[in-house]
Amino acid sequence: MSDALTLTGYAFSVYTRAARMVMAAKGVAHAYVEIDPFDPYQAGALHRLHPFGRVPVLDHDGFRLWETQAILDYVDAAFDGPSLTPEAPDAGARMRQVMGIVDSYLYWPLVRQAFSNAVFLPLEGETGDQTELDHGMAAAPDILDALEKIAKEGLVLDPATLSLADCHLWPMLDYFAMIPEGAGMIAHRPALAGWANAMAVNLAAEVTKPDLSVLHKAGPR
Repeated sequence: MSDALTLTGYAFSVYTRAARMVMAAKGVAHAYVEIDPFDPYQAGALHRLHPFGRVPVLDHDGFRLWETQAILDYVDAAFDGPSLTPEAPDAGARMRQVMGIVDSYLYWPLVRQAFSNAVFLPLEGETGDQTELDHGMAAAPDILDALEKIAKEGLVLDPATLSLADCHLWPMLDYFAMIPEGAGMIAHRPALAGWANAMAVNLAAEVTKPDLSVLHKAGPR
């Protein structure tokens, strides 16, 4: 394959950021196309790339791939740079477990319910749904406790070693920590907090951090 690589995504998407973090960690140059999946005027263009109208979508010299975990796997395997997949079977399995927790249990309550209603919608000039926010925050402790146990074990979520699990999880916890109560929940779990502090200054995390200040200027959609 050639080096023609394009990532289509949405600037504020946690999943787009996960893909961009892996590319940054691997040093993979790529073109980037911005499409807002929530904008009905852009929906047609996105559906031509993704049958369900989601982001991100990766195109590598005509090989098109969607679903974030598949994209992360592909970029890690297809390009040079440090491997982001542990060699040890137990660590590799734990990495996959974290990524499964992210998709199955964490994304909806911590991002779509908590962050969106506490932070994102108010920045857009809209009023968040307090009931949805409350539901998201109520679900958070059990999820964070599970991650704390994994971080304490040390196979993954290790501040010294970057893996696909870190890139998949960090964009979501970074958003959740923008809620003061969310930041407090993370801080009260020492292993997870140590990992989060390291991720906050990780270069791949820093160069992919979305600029939420533009939401003030754009106003409601």
